[in-house]
Amino acid sequence: VEASWSRLFPVDMARTQKNKATSNHLGLLKARLAKMRRELITPKGGSGGGTGEGFDVAKTGDARIGFVGFPSVGKSTLLSNLAGVYSEVAAYEFTTLTTVPGVIRYKGAKIQLLDLPGIIEGAKDGKGRGRQVIAVARTCNLILIVLDVLKPLGHKKLIEHELEGFGIRLNKQPPNIGFKKKDKGGINFTVTCPQSELDGDAVKSILAEYKIHNADITLRSDSTADDLIDVVEGNRVYIPCIYVLNKIDQISIEELDIIYKVPHCVPISAHSRWNFDDLLEKMWDYLHLVRIYTKPKGQLPDYTSPVVLPTEHTAVEDFCLKIHKSLLKELKYALVWGASVKHNPQKVGKDHVMEDEDVIQLVKK
Repeated sequence: VEASWSRLFPVDMARTQKNKATSNHLGLLKARLAKMRRELITPKGGSGGGTGEGFDVAKTGDARIGFVGFPSVGKSTLLSNLAGVYSEVAAYEFTTLTTVPGVIRYKGAKIQLLDLPGIIEGAKDGKGRGRQVIAVARTCNLILIVLDVLKPLGHKKLIEHELEGFGIRLNKQPPNIGFKKKDKGGINFTVTCPQSELDGDAVKSILAEYKIHNADITLRSDSTADDLIDVVEGNRVYIPCIYVLNKIDQISIEELDIIYKVPHCVPISAHSRWNFDDLLEKMWDYLHLVRIYTKPKGQLPDYTSPVVLPTEHTAVEDFCLKIHKSLLKELKYALVWGASVKHNPQKVGKDHVMEDEDVIQLVKK
């Protein structure tokens, strides 16, 4: 069944002329395709055969980075040379068969690196244990797509396609669409800016495919049918991604200059350890982490081991919860030094939002 629909819909979509009249039909096909993909990805009920052995790795540290790529592009060599962890390396494909974890310390943060087994075309449909590999990739804060410079750039498109098919959106922001189901009142459709693709009928036909007949939909940006389907499905993850072009020791300087202009790209040589500092710096930028230093009363701040928080959760309250949940109940106020305050030190409450490299001292009740 899977093979038949996966061939049918794209053929039907390719045959359909793209214009205003057919946009509803195309939207409907896309919604059906997304629904069937989800059923394929989600295992059927019951106990199932369990997850793949060695795939679920406990999350440790402040962030998690997954290495994704085709077999034999140098993922294991990169992990071994970055983190000093031995991941079996050999000249044949599929050397790595399970997830190999490693940890690096960078700018005081503890970052977990995962060397995932190589994925192949059709991974999203379950080929070559691809489902388990991509399921682990979904839990990462950053994905490094490792590519071989000598192989065609079509590999980049193939990997992106496999990850997209599993609900992972790379280097994208969630669509600015308001979606709220309700019990009655039909479809209430509002737009706050001109739309090039979606109109009331297209939205209704896509929602009807999901058996949703009562909902509020607000389009706050020029959105596509795919954006609306992503919002309705609600299981998409938006992850930053860096393309690591490995084996640059085998190309010329002129080719390297061209590669450097590709966005989100870092050329390296895992074997010769070239350009690792540039890669680490870019990884840090894409992780969006904030370091907060602690200061015990009457002592100097501890600059060696900061408390690392994600950029969107940097309030004093988040800082307390990261250390221990009981700390928040005992908190009277906090003293903060740094860029987030007007004068040093400043007395702040639990809602104060801190910035990178601020120093904090907690005062208990």
